[in-house]
Amino acid sequence: MARDLIPGDATIKAIKPSEKRKRLNDGDGLYLLLFVKGGSHGWRLDYAIDGRRKTLSLGTYPDTGLALARRKAADARKLVSEGTDPSDSRKAAKLQAEQRREAERLVDAGLPAPDSFEGVAREWHETRRGEWSTSYGDKVLARLVADVFPHIGRMPIAEVTAPELLKVLRRIEARGVIETAHRAHESCSQVFRYAVGKGLIASDPARDLKGLLRKPQARHFPAITNPKRLAELLRACDGYAGTPVVRAALRLAPMLMLRPGELRHAQWSEIDLDAARWEIPAARMKRERDGKLHGLPHLVPLPSQAVDTFRELHSLTGSGLWVFRGERHHERPMSENSVNAALRAMGFPADEVTGHGFRATARTILAERLNVDESVIEAQLAHSVKDSLGRAYNRTTFDEQRRTMLQNWADYLDRLRKGAEVVVLSERQR
Repeated sequence: MARDLIPGDATIKAIKPSEKRKRLNDGDGLYLLLFVKGGSHGWRLDYAIDGRRKTLSLGTYPDTGLALARRKAADARKLVSEGTDPSDSRKAAKLQAEQRREAERLVDAGLPAPDSFEGVAREWHETRRGEWSTSYGDKVLARLVADVFPHIGRMPIAEVTAPELLKVLRRIEARGVIETAHRAHESCSQVFRYAVGKGLIASDPARDLKGLLRKPQARHFPAITNPKRLAELLRACDGYAGTPVVRAALRLAPMLMLRPGELRHAQWSEIDLDAARWEIPAARMKRERDGKLHGLPHLVPLPSQAVDTFRELHSLTGSGLWVFRGERHHERPMSENSVNAALRAMGFPADEVTGHGFRATARTILAERLNVDESVIEAQLAHSVKDSLGRAYNRTTFDEQRRTMLQNWADYLDRLRKGAEVVVLSERQR
């Protein structure tokens, strides 16, 4: 097809506004539309791709002269010959330019670029946080902010390699917090997989680090499982010279097998002393977000000793919201450290027992010495219990079994307090 039909710029300059022609043809699809923008002429290129006729704008004359228009047309024709639509190519280039400008703007403002590791990580976190509890989501982001972003946060995510990430994780390991290193590794891996899904990277470099981190040692809350030592602790709790609220908490904590936060946030509206039951709202339990929002409350059948303790406490705090109100601020629950501080004050060190360790105490002795079905114990501990087919038990199935278990457990603790010899309960007693 003929090209370069326009003799030169002089021909274009000689065109008068009275010119009857609407276009000046240069051949092979390139032409000049006359007077399309006031006194300017517009370059156009007609082309066909995938069986469709299309037109591409190449600028206006005189800003785009004849020679430049022909170079632009040649570049566009080359793209068409390679199967690429020059219009799409131009849009992609424009988008990239806008993204570069946006990235520069964010960097100038001290913010992460969208394609940086931190930018992608924050986007991933925003998409996932609706699935998590607020506290868990905050911990995930805080870990990234403290341990990961300072080192690779501003790097383009496509440039973060497995060795680069390993350096970050080794820094965390060096502080002795091995479990934190593993959790950071898992979060980074999820960020990379999110980036793979967005087409930003081809694969997850974190997957190549499996097995390279030190294995975390299993940590358990210190707990007393020797009945003789437990008896000493129970008697010490009864004689605790602190406030009545903390003394009541010390009596109930070993008996009810609850997490410290579940106990200290108890509200009088949740407890029915006549029915001897306490229903802890799902939102306060240690569950995933959906379980907190839509799960059933956790039932705590109250043994008679617990009912008596609650009744005594009701005369002191029953007019307010909190069962275990704060000593200085009655509108708040008691401090999360109150029970542990009392244990330390009574001479029981942190490496021997904690408030959370009472759960392990009950779990161990009920199973090993009182021969209670572990499924019933786990249900009372509010753990997920699965049957042989992998299905989670409905915790409410064990209401009566748990009521019997907790009453037997409270009676057992009473015998320990009195120094009685402890024997395994008979089948009839269970």
